[in-house]
Amino acid sequence: MTSLKLGLNIIINKFTFIILITFISSSLQGQQVYETLPPNFIKTIEFFGSTDKFSGTPIISINETLNLKFDDLTAAENDYYYEIEHYNFDWTRSKLSKNEYLEGFDNIRLFDFRNSFTTLQPYTHYQLSLPNENTRRFKVSGNYMLYIYNTDKQLLFSRKFIVYENLVNVDLTIRRSRDLEVIDKKQVVNFEIGREDFFFRNPEQTVKTVVVQNNDFSTAIYNLKPQFTQGNTLIYRYNDESSFWGGNEYLNFDNKDIRQGTSRVERVELNDLYNSYLFPDFVRYGRAYTFNPDINGAFKINSIQGSDIDIESEYARVHFTLQNFKKLNGGEVHLYGRFNNYVLDDTTLMKPSKTQQNILTNELLLKQGFYNYKYVFLDKNGDFIEGFISGNHDITENDYQVIVYYRDVGARFDRVIGTGFGNGENIIN
Repeated sequence: MTSLKLGLNIIINKFTFIILITFISSSLQGQQVYETLPPNFIKTIEFFGSTDKFSGTPIISINETLNLKFDDLTAAENDYYYEIEHYNFDWTRSKLSKNEYLEGFDNIRLFDFRNSFTTLQPYTHYQLSLPNENTRRFKVSGNYMLYIYNTDKQLLFSRKFIVYENLVNVDLTIRRSRDLEVIDKKQVVNFEIGREDFFFRNPEQTVKTVVVQNNDFSTAIYNLKPQFTQGNTLIYRYNDESSFWGGNEYLNFDNKDIRQGTSRVERVELNDLYNSYLFPDFVRYGRAYTFNPDINGAFKINSIQGSDIDIESEYARVHFTLQNFKKLNGGEVHLYGRFNNYVLDDTTLMKPSKTQQNILTNELLLKQGFYNYKYVFLDKNGDFIEGFISGNHDITENDYQVIVYYRDVGARFDRVIGTGFGNGENIIN
């Protein structure tokens, strides 16, 4: 009898263990993932497709090349490795096994690295191209995450990218808001999705969309549903639901000539590193709109001191100054742009000057080049208010992109079947 009880207990315990493991596995499968921020010694992460002009969150066709660059300021020629994971529309891990979405292998060392040359700040520059001889092809479209690990398998940082198939057309129209209270401050994205040879089944459930302004996924609009159809075309003509604050043109500086000032660099000082002091900025909220050509938050590494900008560009401490006469009421002002993938953290916080009233300052260690940036506000509740410092205008020139996901009835993952582009330069009523 005792042996029987012991046997039953063992079976029950094993069964309980299996259920627990299954539950944990299911929980991990359904958990949304976020990008991991790099440590302080990793700088200038450039991530772009072969047809992209600037770094950001790449949205590439399934046959396009993906490129990653970054600098390691330890300059120790460390060994780093990459892995790739596939995700659903909502950034939960997909059910696909690795050999279903990759042809070849990952968990491969980064072999392409070089040390900086004649720079005051030493660094090791790393590069990775995908596909390559090890990771030969992306088999399916969808959301992906690229993970970079050190030799101890500690995660260094991760970055999202999106692979799409060109199966449908996506046509965008940028309009002013129909809400009279914000008609001069907001831009609305209307769009249509379809192609004669592509038939949507149950689009209310199978089609999902993401609308992105200036490659900034922190302000993106997710999962709008089609309002009606015309033949094979899905129509999205929302107003409030697909509206963005127009913002203002980005500010900029260019320190490709590291030794002297430019139109935006007031002066340069040389200590252990070069220091680029920018002319003071001011609050633009409430002022009339002024067109200022920008690259919509992006940055471009450049130097006139060397022929190889990847390893001959200097690092400089860039000093920002904002003349601020607005009451912050416990909120925070931050620097904002693609230079750190639109992240707000302690490094982007503008702090009160110790010597001057109503002056906020900050300094960032940045590689030489042309940078866009603006100032944004986080109130004491953590709410993001982009126009608090810069203002909002309906005629601001902004880039927009719509990404279309499709999971057919019975399918196991979300495909990206098309993407479309638009610009607010020629906004209409």
